[in-house]
Amino acid sequence: MKIVHRTAGIIVSLAFIIILLITSFEIGIYSDFDWYEKEYEKYNVLTDLQMEMDDVMDVTHEMMSYLRGDRENLVIDTVVGGEEREFFNDREKAHMVDVQRLFLGGLDLQLAAFVIAITALLILAFSKAEWKKILPQSFLIGLGGFIVLAGAFGALVVTNFNKYFLLFHELFFDNDLWILDPDTDLMIRMLPEGFFFDMVMRIGSIFIALLIVSAGTSVFALWRQRREKKMEKRIK
Repeated sequence: MKIVHRTAGIIVSLAFIIILLITSFEIGIYSDFDWYEKEYEKYNVLTDLQMEMDDVMDVTHEMMSYLRGDRENLVIDTVVGGEEREFFNDREKAHMVDVQRLFLGGLDLQLAAFVIAITALLILAFSKAEWKKILPQSFLIGLGGFIVLAGAFGALVVTNFNKYFLLFHELFFDNDLWILDPDTDLMIRMLPEGFFFDMVMRIGSIFIALLIVSAGTSVFALWRQRREKKMEKRIK
């Protein structure tokens, strides 16, 4: 049964890490729209778009609602260069269909990880495992392996973001709709590559913070268990 318990513990830990990763994306992308304003100012987006900040933020809110499936389409009227027009053209809309599919797929992955974690927890509970000990140990083991892989990947991304940003698009999109022209496509002017780099750093920082809190909680739980055992031995 020990093998079953350890396996279930590792499964819970890996599922939990996936949940934290997707949650970090949600927090980074949706928790603070003031961050978007700062990014737009940083990269002179308003000048490139010939738009006012309020109009750009309206487009941003609607676009992010669409990505979560809270909006049916990207028919968004706004003011560009003093004239009213649709913000997204047909190519951008087609690309955003793919992006929305990726976003919703991430949410589905988060839900699947949650279901898997609950199932593994039930196995531990019904098999009367020492889950208070197994879970923190398994999390620290799983976290160690994940850190090695994530650290290597993070180092690659930071040293050559452009290369891996392009690779990401080539891996996750089976068409060339993501290749946009700043002369005709407003979206690439609103979201330059620097914006995506900053977003990756933001999400990564949130994810690391959540992992640190989780690791600290696990270490504390193990320390407390050992302390309680020592106290029990002294009483005996």
